[in-house]
Amino acid sequence: MDGESLAMTTLAASLVEAGATVSLLGMNPSRQKKIFDQRDFKDSPFEQVDIVPVDNGIYVKDAFSNLFSSDSYHIARFVSKAYEKKLIEVLQASDVDIIQLETIYLAAYIPVIRKYSNAKIVLRSHNVEYEIWERIALNTKNPIKRWYVSLLQRRLKRFEQDCFKQYDSVLFISPKDAEFYNAAGFQGDSITIPIGINAENYHPDYSSFDSNPLSISFIGSLDWMPNTEGLDWFLDEIWPVVIREVPKAKLYVAGRNAPEKLLKKKIKGVAILGEVKDAKAFINEHPLMIVPLLSGSGMRVKILEGMALGRCIFTTSIGLEGIHARHGEEVLVADSPTDFASLLVGKLLQSKGNIQVGCNAERFISDEFDSNAIGRKLLEYYQEII
Repeated sequence: MDGESLAMTTLAASLVEAGATVSLLGMNPSRQKKIFDQRDFKDSPFEQVDIVPVDNGIYVKDAFSNLFSSDSYHIARFVSKAYEKKLIEVLQASDVDIIQLETIYLAAYIPVIRKYSNAKIVLRSHNVEYEIWERIALNTKNPIKRWYVSLLQRRLKRFEQDCFKQYDSVLFISPKDAEFYNAAGFQGDSITIPIGINAENYHPDYSSFDSNPLSISFIGSLDWMPNTEGLDWFLDEIWPVVIREVPKAKLYVAGRNAPEKLLKKKIKGVAILGEVKDAKAFINEHPLMIVPLLSGSGMRVKILEGMALGRCIFTTSIGLEGIHARHGEEVLVADSPTDFASLLVGKLLQSKGNIQVGCNAERFISDEFDSNAIGRKLLEYYQEII
């Protein structure tokens, strides 16, 4: 399960645990390549689960046609007649108090919701999406590609800001995202609800700190541009230094939908595994974990998961946004290639303290990001605004 899906289902389950009745209407985007049926949800805590296949693939013809439109191509890819039909069916059959939109990509359906329901509409903002694409544009060297990404970013920004007055409330993942929205003109009701982790589902295995002290992991969706951008940066500018200083170091890269150019790379000490069956088991196998992000917003679920599993995590300031962990205590942070390589090499050569960082990280997640406590807080807020 990718980070965004985990964030959605964990919060929904914590609301059920707190006493709410929750139904899910989800999209199964074409990139998932998985067919769902009701048997997949027979043990779910939710009252009803419906999953609609949506072809949100990126097609050259559609992208070209969009150039002559003022619409956001990011949003247009998630507009589906089949999903709209199912949404209307669900709204007509249900009497709900709150409709929580997971991400800005569902905001296009607000007119349909207003027509068929009197429920409060709440956006759960996983990221400030246009901020991500603004950072990607700044980091893009090809001038034509930078122009196109900037165009997409401006249209997405306009769409996000045009939606400000359509929500009854917004759930922000981090205080920084709330500040970003407020600075952009958002004046509605809101609350900051971070991503939660159910510690009962995470079982750290510290044996790898002794058995595989030079083993490093990277895991993340490899069709999400900030992940591939950060991984390319790490492989091109940081890993050559690391492998020169620590020739026996190993990096294992896992993630679905790896691009062909990544799969074809032959780099000393690097294994490209593609999608793994058990993400938690994969993370547990390697004592060190990298999350080298140069762009992004919101919170990184894989950092929370890695910390819950007691890993020693190396990331950037952008990667750590929304997570108030301390450098050198629960996590390790560096922003330049030189500093990142130096920090990682130092920990590989002197691995004695790495397990302590992992133990600190595990305690930090248990104390600060308990999903059930977060669910209770959100349900209390919803009871206030109904």
